[in-house]
Amino acid sequence: MIEVYFYYFILLIFNLMPPKVSELLKIILDYRGSYIHSVYSTTGEGEIMKFYKQMFLLIMGLIIVSYGIAVSIQVQHLGIHPWDVLYIALNNNLGLTIGTWNVLIGIFLLFITFRLNRSYIKMGTFLNVLLVGPIVDFFLFLDVFPHSPNGMVDILLLIVAIAFIGTACGMYTAANFGAGPRDGFILAISEKSRMSIRKTRIILESAVLVLALILGGPVFIFTFIYTFIMSPIFQWSYLLCDKWVKSNDATLKQNKDTQMDVS
Repeated sequence: MIEVYFYYFILLIFNLMPPKVSELLKIILDYRGSYIHSVYSTTGEGEIMKFYKQMFLLIMGLIIVSYGIAVSIQVQHLGIHPWDVLYIALNNNLGLTIGTWNVLIGIFLLFITFRLNRSYIKMGTFLNVLLVGPIVDFFLFLDVFPHSPNGMVDILLLIVAIAFIGTACGMYTAANFGAGPRDGFILAISEKSRMSIRKTRIILESAVLVLALILGGPVFIFTFIYTFIMSPIFQWSYLLCDKWVKSNDATLKQNKDTQMDVS
């Protein structure tokens, strides 16, 4: 298949690069024990279909989460997620687009995570870092959002945006191609400090929020209840998408067992 030759072509390019650069870039395709390689070296169509499902969830999840972030930015006066508050504050004070700050801070967090525990960095992590910011800017440029006539509609729009973000995060997490840069950073810090993930997230996102406040970012009531709305939606989406991805696992196992019995 074409994908197989493309995969080995990428590995050849990586091997021609300086060691430090290639070591980092090889993580994109999970060079060590690559899942992509295992999929395409398997003759079973079920494994390939599972891979396509995961790629669909990853790409669609990144697009939907970007749209949700862009919608929430339109009603930022109600309060949005601490990281987005920081991007807006940096945009207001230093210029560059909100999406550009998303990418730059994502890259910064990526390098810290790489030093602490590179196992949290996979192909999906890189795609998240490189795509979400530009897609957010693209949606903001198109201005393809419903415009609200009053405050109640603003609240409804923000709740819908949070629902989009929670659903999309569940989708690309269920794809199992790696955590996002912020989640990977929190997981790596949690492991290094031996604090719980929940406590680590609260401390780090509180620090981000304080910095955003100092820079004049838009903080209001929804900034503080954001997580409480998004978390159950994320869990529902993740469980549903994970079940869909694994829906043919039983069939695959049965086919493998049958092949072993025949041989």
